[in-house]
Amino acid sequence: MKNNIFRFRIFLLLQLFVLALVAQIPVGYYNAATGTGATLKTQLYTIIHTHTARTYDNLWTDFQTTDQKPNSTVWDIYTDIPSGTPVYSFTFGTQQCGSSGYTNEGDCYNREHSFPKSWFADATPMYTDLFHLYPTDGKVNGMRSNYPYGVVGTASYTSSNGCKLGNCVYPGYSGTVFEPIDEYKGDLARTYFYMATCYENLIGGWKNNDANGSTILSGNAYPAYETWFLNMLGEWSAADPVSQKEIDRNNAIYGIQGNRNPYIDHPEYIYSVWGVGNLASSTPEPTNYPTNLSAKNIKIQWVDASGATIPEHYLIRMSATGFNNISTPVDGISYANSSTDKNVDAGVHQVWFTNLNANTIYYFKIFGYTGSGASSDYKTDGVVPQSSVKVP
Repeated sequence: MKNNIFRFRIFLLLQLFVLALVAQIPVGYYNAATGTGATLKTQLYTIIHTHTARTYDNLWTDFQTTDQKPNSTVWDIYTDIPSGTPVYSFTFGTQQCGSSGYTNEGDCYNREHSFPKSWFADATPMYTDLFHLYPTDGKVNGMRSNYPYGVVGTASYTSSNGCKLGNCVYPGYSGTVFEPIDEYKGDLARTYFYMATCYENLIGGWKNNDANGSTILSGNAYPAYETWFLNMLGEWSAADPVSQKEIDRNNAIYGIQGNRNPYIDHPEYIYSVWGVGNLASSTPEPTNYPTNLSAKNIKIQWVDASGATIPEHYLIRMSATGFNNISTPVDGISYANSSTDKNVDAGVHQVWFTNLNANTIYYFKIFGYTGSGASSDYKTDGVVPQSSVKVP
């Protein structure tokens, strides 16, 4: 379980004040995504591949919506220091790289094809797809060139925030690679899973376009990438879960292009499609528990949990003998509805337990979870909300 433990209060209420939550993913957007492996990938392709192509000049303006930091500067993943202050920062518009180019870090920012454009022969609509285009320091972008991402052993170049260029030490490849910092490895891994999905009708023909691209492309629609690269992407995505930055960027690009990155909305799809990464880590557990759990005449009510990862469902468990006799659910296991277990979708806020015995105290605990079936991920750390009620 993750280490994010938050304090909360439990209230027994006669009245429930419901918190309204704004859904970012359109209702039913992924309804057709029901398969696994190559089948699921094709289902996702059908959902996301049609989108509005941007012009290359559009990107400068688009970045102000998709990649703006809270302080209004450019969110450059190649020089940003998430836990500190970057050595350089850029102002939108005035510090774009122009015809004079760049000499040093901090000179200007440009448009980085994180999936290098030479790999797909500069073709559209990939050339301007915002999901793999990021504003980055011109110098660092130039040093990255069109080398694949990887894990560097001995660095020949290191950027101000710790990005490295050098020989690859990840098992399966030893050529030159570019390694981003840990905080953005998951972002880029999910970008690459998007590219393999959105362009599954094209990616099989890209293998021979560029020597560096051929080291990671498998020359087919599925799995699309070489085994070593897939394994690395899976590890990166699991180690660096979806952040609020990615969620906000996904929503912003959806507003511009009209499609989404399914691996940001549903990281568990990565495991379902390719079988890489850690399933429990790929499906983020809810950040917080719901609050205000109460029991009134066998009707259980609560206020939905908030936080970066919001539960998709709740499991309410009951015992007639005490809180300690309510077992903790296990990730990856579904619990069918029964006289003592009830599954409720987020937003419903209540559930009824029926056929209870009179003059008996009943005990309840509530667990939020994301995913379903083998991808279920329950929040079970910290203090689990609990409540009890005596049936007259």
